[in-house]
Amino acid sequence: MASSVVAGFPSPAEQYVERPLDLNELLVARPAATYFVRAAGDSMTGDGIRDGDLLVVDRSLDPEDGSIVIACVDGEFTVKRLRRDGTSGAVRLEAANPAYRPIEFAGEMELRVFGVVTAVVHRFVGTVEGA
Repeated sequence: MASSVVAGFPSPAEQYVERPLDLNELLVARPAATYFVRAAGDSMTGDGIRDGDLLVVDRSLDPEDGSIVIACVDGEFTVKRLRRDGTSGAVRLEAANPAYRPIEFAGEMELRVFGVVTAVVHRFVGTVEGA
């Protein structure tokens, strides 16, 4: 009598099966203060934020120097890195792409911060060798 064998590819992950992964649990610390927004454009590619990425934003966090924030500048929404000069108190928003100049605040310019980006979700858009 011949032995039997499973037809298919065994999964090495089967022995590590746990409960389903909950992205809200993983990415959202304060649900009541968290929202999601989709990024548009290429100004933040140096920080790993690409066009079409989903940003997780916590509006309960106080933005600190260096935080990536969702901001409204004179009525236009943007995602940028917040910079505060410790000496002068001057504020600017910086892109993470050298093609874009920082937004320096002077005169009557209005800045409103709507939250701190805490996570970025993006799809893999490439090819896998051998697939």
